[in-house]
Amino acid sequence: MLWMLLRFYCTLLVRSFLPRESEILLPDENDSHLRRYTRSYRIKRNWVKNLWIGSSLLMICFPLLPFILILGLLTSFLSFAILDETA
Repeated sequence: MLWMLLRFYCTLLVRSFLPRESEILLPDENDSHLRRYTRSYRIKRNWVKNLWIGSSLLMICFPLLPFILILGLLTSFLSFAILDETA
């Protein structure tokens, strides 16, 4: 109960000082990175985030250097392939 109360007040404190994401990301027609504001790009970014979380858990479960290097390089490649704007 104490943990939930502390978490609630910390969240209120952070939200009172930081602006919302929608206030920060106001799309501009002259912006060359206009694709970052689309819904499809946010979905792709969420997939990449979940991919990195999953691969990080695998790296923690199997702490072997060759496995971590191969998995890190593969995850980097997949991240760039998913977020590629030519597709």
